Amino acid sequence: MSEIKVMIVDDSAVVRKYLSDLLTKAGVTVIGAAADPLFAMQRMKSNWPDVLVLDVEMPRMDGITFLKQVMAERPTPVVMCSTLTEKGGQTTMQAMAAGAVGFVTKPKMGLKDFLEDDSNGIVAAVRAAAKANMSALRRAQPGIPKPGAARAMAVAPGPQEAMAETTDRVIAVAISTGGVQTIEAVLTRLPRTVPGMVIVQHMPPNFTASLAARLNGLCDLEVLEAKDGDRVINGRVLFAPGGRHMRLKRSGAQYVVEVFDGPLVNHHRPNADVLLKSVAQCAGRNAIGVVMTGMGDDGSRGLREMFNAGAKTAAQDEASCVVFGMPREAIKHGGVQQVVSLDDLPSWLMAAARSAVNAA
Repeated sequence: MSEIKVMIVDDSAVVRKYLSDLLTKAGVTVIGAAADPLFAMQRMKSNWPDVLVLDVEMPRMDGITFLKQVMAERPTPVVMCSTLTEKGGQTTMQAMAAGAVGFVTKPKMGLKDFLEDDSNGIVAAVRAAAKANMSALRRAQPGIPKPGAARAMAVAPGPQEAMAETTDRVIAVAISTGGVQTIEAVLTRLPRTVPGMVIVQHMPPNFTASLAARLNGLCDLEVLEAKDGDRVINGRVLFAPGGRHMRLKRSGAQYVVEVFDGPLVNHHRPNADVLLKSVAQCAGRNAIGVVMTGMGDDGSRGLREMFNAGAKTAAQDEASCVVFGMPREAIKHGGVQQVVSLDDLPSWLMAAARSAVNAA
């Protein structure tokens, strides 16, 4: 068999090393290994690979977006290698529809042993991909662009839209009057394994920093007043700073927050609808949304958008609310799947996160 040149794109240094060793041992030439698609493209411009081995969840740009851009610029056989590329999974279907010719599922546990196992299917998938007729693939799948559709490949983050599935979950909370004691009752009962949380608590400047510092000392979680660019990760809680808006963005497959100035929205800054609508757009069904005690209707429209995007949603029940206004309006807008008491909310959040993972 003639030489096969492979580029590995994976944000894990361990995966890059063991994949490189595995392929090299099998006689495949690894011409490069990059931590994300932007680094990969810099290398590929000078030495284009015969096959790409591509992860899905990476910083700056996710693997599906990069796959689509590669197919628009210079169609190349791609083998997806991710924990998300399971047989029949949504991400796998997305990848195959976009032009990937093969996939290998990385295990969630025992990854090192899997990568060292010659029978894991990766070498076979790469060799099969190298023989792929990309012209025939384009004819069979009309959605794949023709060569040269993108004259100069612009490797930059695309529109902020949700991935079909991701291993990361996001919990978004809207809360106002009576919220200080209420949110404490929830956060102090959550484990560090809880998905990353983003919270709008209606407060003026300076108050949210003190609230976050106090809660950080009481909880097992890391509780912070958000700064622009902070990552949303398991066990971390980010409060929108008083007097500033916050929204969720994607950096590749990672979630980060944008903190910004702007006019009052529905009399509030921070505004919960601003946050929840961005979560609906960026995280979709990978998110969980809750509207809690508070006056007015902030959060009701954003929660409805989260519901429409497939997120799991809840509202705090009237009996446990200091003010039932915000939850009542969220229920009226049709975005609430379940009404939950304050006592039951921590366990509901963890169950929602587990069911979201299982559904993916």
